[in-house]
Amino acid sequence: MSHPAPYPVRLADEITRQLGQLADHLSQLPPPQAAQVIAHVLDPDAGVLGGVTHLVATSSHFAKDQAEQGTLPAEVWLALGRASNELHITLDLDEHQDTLQRVGTQPATTAVKPPVPAPLVVRRRR
Repeated sequence: MSHPAPYPVRLADEITRQLGQLADHLSQLPPPQAAQVIAHVLDPDAGVLGGVTHLVATSSHFAKDQAEQGTLPAEVWLALGRASNELHITLDLDEHQDTLQRVGTQPATTAVKPPVPAPLVVRRRR
């Protein structure tokens, strides 16, 4: 007889399922609503990305303790630490949250002229 998964594992599975649903909904939303959803996801205090960043940072601390005790290889701790550092991009995305919220709350109006597309520029700060 198999044992049921413990609550935290079931919780992680449910969160993963719901994130998939959110992504599916996001791809079908009109731009203003999609912008609102993205702004909520990027909220560093209460958003999904901030929550995931906190979870990975907590995992890194756990892995460090376990690596020091010899129960996990140090490479696991190092990989989680790198992932945690990379996820701190929320600080970079935070500056765009106001723009996304503004786009998401603007009333639909008939534009005199269509918006001018902006050239896409890739910037990476280190």
